[in-house]
Amino acid sequence: MFAKFFSYFIPINVYKKNSSISKSLEVTWNNGELVLDSKNTNYSYGSLQRILKKGLKYIGYERIKKFDSILILGVAGGSVIKTLVDDVKFKGKITGVEIDAEIIEIAKKYFKLDAIKNLELHVDDAFEFVLKTKENYDLIIIDIFQDTKMPNFLFEDFFINRINLLLNPEGFILFNTMVINEKDRIRNLDYRKKFNGNYSIRMYPKVEIHNELFTIKKLSN
Repeated sequence: MFAKFFSYFIPINVYKKNSSISKSLEVTWNNGELVLDSKNTNYSYGSLQRILKKGLKYIGYERIKKFDSILILGVAGGSVIKTLVDDVKFKGKITGVEIDAEIIEIAKKYFKLDAIKNLELHVDDAFEFVLKTKENYDLIIIDIFQDTKMPNFLFEDFFINRINLLLNPEGFILFNTMVINEKDRIRNLDYRKKFNGNYSIRMYPKVEIHNELFTIKKLSN
């Protein structure tokens, strides 16, 4: 493919569309990889895939492989799903939630997300979904951005408590955040304080420069 070859020298755009939720969305060949970007940041594959892959490695591939169910809040192009299926070899149920229907269509067309048999996709608001679901999960991945901004509800007690309720004992939360300024840094420190002794929480700062990862384990009573 010529576009893939030339992308090692210059990025080659293959699709661009404006979304009412995510604004500008672009699919681009970059260094031999097909990536999904918003106006100011990488949404899937590229740096984001590297970031979340590091988070999964911190938890441990062998541990994750034994899980039964995984919830992903913020699917975008589905790079973390591809990592779970292709690298971790996860065979259990994956539930993906994405608010932007345009992104899901891009993920299916360009990244073949609909070919993954153990994936169940929901076009829904993450906040609404966690209120409605009756299921529990062994791993909950939170990766929700609108360009470089993170919704405030992610850091509020009600949402945090609901996520904790959905998490099985000995399960993990993998939370990808962005720290651009001092306000973001303080926000993340405050978030860490919201977890009591029933949880083991670790922060991994400066992952791909501006990203800070949390891994949070729910301890057995």
